[in-house]
Amino acid sequence: MGSRSVIVNDKMQRGYRYALSVETGCDFDPVFRPDLTPKEMLELGVFCGKYLTDCRDEFPASWFARAKLSPSRKDCSLNYFGVEASQPLSEWHRKGWIHQNDPRGWFQWYCRYYMGRRTPDEDARQIGRWKGMKRHLTQIRNNCDPSDPFCRPRQRQAVLHWAYDSLKQ
Repeated sequence: MGSRSVIVNDKMQRGYRYALSVETGCDFDPVFRPDLTPKEMLELGVFCGKYLTDCRDEFPASWFARAKLSPSRKDCSLNYFGVEASQPLSEWHRKGWIHQNDPRGWFQWYCRYYMGRRTPDEDARQIGRWKGMKRHLTQIRNNCDPSDPFCRPRQRQAVLHWAYDSLKQ
């Protein structure tokens, strides 16, 4: 694949440009094996429906065909587990989790990574953060009956935000 350029103009970024250097959904770091694609996450219901609502042009239209989105304000009933499970963006900034190229956070990074953007240092940082979420799957497994898919709904919604499917674990 030759490099293809993407120019971003949305509410949070103007004129940001990045290159897609690998095929969509391919050539992931060997330790990064998410359970879900960005499209699957959006269809299941994440981030109270208030994520990527103003930047559809950047990503495939198919991602949004059945996405659970709320264009006007967040609606946590759209989340798969029906609960709020996110900290505000201001808290993400306070903790230093936001990289300037991805002002919406981890999921924006994942969407761009999935599309084929590679930024080695940031990729390593975000994959490390993703790996750190695995402890929550262990807590769910250790504290929930497998027949109760809604045990620990906030924790399950949180891991869903990180492309883990707690129902498969």
